[in-house]
Amino acid sequence: MSWRVANTCAERKFGSATRKQIIMFLADKASDDGSGIWCSKGTIQRHTELGETTVKRTVREFLREGILVETGVRTCKNGFTVVYRIDLATVEALEPTAEPEIEMGSTVAPVQSGPGTGATVAGVPGPPRPPNHPKTIHKPPSRKREAGEAEKILAAYPPDRLRGEAACLAQIEEAMKEGIAPEDLLQAVQTYATDSTGFTRSKVCFSDNWFQSRRWKAYVERQAEDREKTAALRADHHTRLACWINDRSPMCKHITAKQIDGILASKLVTQAQIQAAGLRS
Repeated sequence: MSWRVANTCAERKFGSATRKQIIMFLADKASDDGSGIWCSKGTIQRHTELGETTVKRTVREFLREGILVETGVRTCKNGFTVVYRIDLATVEALEPTAEPEIEMGSTVAPVQSGPGTGATVAGVPGPPRPPNHPKTIHKPPSRKREAGEAEKILAAYPPDRLRGEAACLAQIEEAMKEGIAPEDLLQAVQTYATDSTGFTRSKVCFSDNWFQSRRWKAYVERQAEDREKTAALRADHHTRLACWINDRSPMCKHITAKQIDGILASKLVTQAQIQAAGLRS
């Protein structure tokens, strides 16, 4: 365990609560230089209580972004476990969580810096009031935005099985705070509503029970798996098209402009290779 690595990760933004939870668990296993992290994805899943797909996807993202580096493998009872290292230089380059220093101009009636004494009524002083620090940064409330998204998600639930609206909204907001994207939750509810179409009312779960038991979780994980499969198929297709371009195959005439843009974005070929294959002048 390294307090240095843990503090470095704690002071940086990783994009979501899920990513932060996983990196903090890995930091707890690291040496002072970030190396020596030896724990399987199953171990991460058990300790963080996140979904298996979520853990695997997040670790792949960290590897792709350079936050994690594979340094080897170690044998274990189930075969082998990958050894990781947290790249501290990459982590330190991330946006810090600390509030920015904002200098305030002078005021005609400066804010009281010491503790207040309160009003005096009939010679008896009132309770002291805490001072407002002149550098206090008042952030706009985010409750309104979250409530709007939560209400939209709840509105997609089968209307004849809605119950306990306040409890449902609280569960939805809690899920979003954990890092679940609102659009994923909305799609999960819409999918359940579609799947349960034609069921008798006794076969459709009440909304408060559905959200309390987190039945949306299976739908969200399935969506993530579908996205990964789609991305893998797209990558495989782009690889085949890149081979055609490299070989200047006659099949290149079937490659569309949109596919060319995708291949260029994936950096499988260069603009010069595209031109050499006669696809763009």
